[in-house]
Amino acid sequence: MTVLFDADSVAKLIGRLNVVSSTSLADASKSTTPLRELPSQITAVRPELKLVGRAITVDASAGLLSMVAALKIAIAGDVLVVRGSKSGAVSGELFATEAHRIGVTGIVIDGYCRDRSVLLSIDLPIYARGSKPSAPGTSALPIIQIPLEIENVTVQPGDYLVGDADGIVVGSIAEYAAIIDRAEEIEKFEAELRAKIINGSSLLDHMNYDEHLSALQAGKESKLNFS
Repeated sequence: MTVLFDADSVAKLIGRLNVVSSTSLADASKSTTPLRELPSQITAVRPELKLVGRAITVDASAGLLSMVAALKIAIAGDVLVVRGSKSGAVSGELFATEAHRIGVTGIVIDGYCRDRSVLLSIDLPIYARGSKPSAPGTSALPIIQIPLEIENVTVQPGDYLVGDADGIVVGSIAEYAAIIDRAEEIEKFEAELRAKIINGSSLLDHMNYDEHLSALQAGKESKLNFS
């Protein structure tokens, strides 16, 4: 059954996603439908910036017109998820500046960016596999809003991405809604446990390591728990 979410519910969920980490979301999703994870080689130009937004998918593998077409339809809160070109960078200072002006909340490139020195000054999360000075041409017709394959991960138009310094997770609004409470609980628990460790309490005193190891050695099912 498809669950419909009104605009207010989505906005509230996005607000909550903006303050939880990709790691907490990934951990919370283990017991339900695991969130998809983009390849770790796609890294943040500015790791301190948080990425949350709705995917506009872009196939720019043949040229830059797809990026222009995506920017033409993008609205505030969208993220451009891009299949890049092997021949060069598909986004640099001008596309990034326009995306920021519109209110786009990120650009994720399965490929290359350029103008890194300027991108470092723009408050826009940008992820890429690296950078190249050159750029592809503008003769190929644009291709946008299609299912986009990034290695073994499919990103659908309208999926939501959450990214930070650890990487990017992908899911539907329904998938995030199902795990957000648990993700927030994980965030709170780990912050409290870290505070105890900082104040001198051993992490090992908050783990069932010995019992867990003994059970595994005896061939029994077990789980490493924290308290």
